Amino acid sequence: MSHHKIQFLDLSFRFSEWYPKKQIQSIINKIDLLLKTKDFIIIAIDGKSGSGKTTLANALEKYYDCNIFHMDNFFLRPELKTKERLKEVGGNVDYIRFKEEVMDGILSFSKFQYQIYDCQSMSLTEYIQVTPKKLNIIEGSYSMHPTLIDYYHLKIFLDIDDTTQKQRILKRNGPLLYKRFIEEWIPKENEYFEKMKIKEKSDIILKSF
Repeated sequence: MSHHKIQFLDLSFRFSEWYPKKQIQSIINKIDLLLKTKDFIIIAIDGKSGSGKTTLANALEKYYDCNIFHMDNFFLRPELKTKERLKEVGGNVDYIRFKEEVMDGILSFSKFQYQIYDCQSMSLTEYIQVTPKKLNIIEGSYSMHPTLIDYYHLKIFLDIDDTTQKQRILKRNGPLLYKRFIEEWIPKENEYFEKMKIKEKSDIILKSF
């Protein structure tokens, strides 16, 4: 059995609890084609909370030599959480800092760094050093924000039904954060998905079991 096949079986095993192998294969096929035809690739994995965005990105990282960037590292700092900003559709993430630190860094084709936002201390903390790679994957809600969407060569949307979403978030985050997801973060995400037509603008849509 080839090393490439073993890697795919490993990827499908990690992700097939939630998504059919055919859907996983469609992503692999598309990425492989892009790698053959493009000098560099930027991919977005957006979608609902609990749908497996980070799981998919981490699985792909084991399959490909790539850089992974997490939108969770770009939450709004306290000083940016104005009433006007929090009312903005898709404004729940620092898309300006992400564009300047990450997207511009990728497009520089040289080494760069970006800073992580820590939710507990509510401040910017460590710097992540990045070495350029051909494949770059941006995962997380708001990764297809209108200020970012035109940079992508492939846009993947992960969908999930409400009941399964609630079960996963409760199991993953516990009752206290679950309440915030239900009352605050999920409504904001859903508004962003609907008003920005994120699913409709995606190249691949995966529906979870």
